[in-house]
Amino acid sequence: MNRRDPTEQRWWATLVGGAVVLGAVLCLLEALRRAVLDVEAAVDRVWTTGKRLAQNTQATHLLNATKVRTAAVRDELRATGNSEEGT
Repeated sequence: MNRRDPTEQRWWATLVGGAVVLGAVLCLLEALRRAVLDVEAAVDRVWTTGKRLAQNTQATHLLNATKVRTAAVRDELRATGNSEEGT
C-alpha cells in the first residue's frame, strides 16, 4: 500500500475543505439572489399598485366642485322649468 506524505494529505484535506466552503458559499449566494428577485418582484407589484391608486385618486379633489356645480345646474333647470310652466 502506498502511503502519502503527511504534507500532501494536508493539502488534499485543505482543497476538499475549500471545495466544501465554496459549495456552501455558492448555495448561500443563490439563496440570496432568489430572495432579492422575490423582493424586487414584490416592490414592483407595490409600485404598480401605488401608481394605479394615484391615477384613480388624482381627481377626487374635483368631486366636491362637481357636486356643487351639478346642484347649481339642477336648480337652474328646475327654475327654468317652473318659469316656463308659469308662462
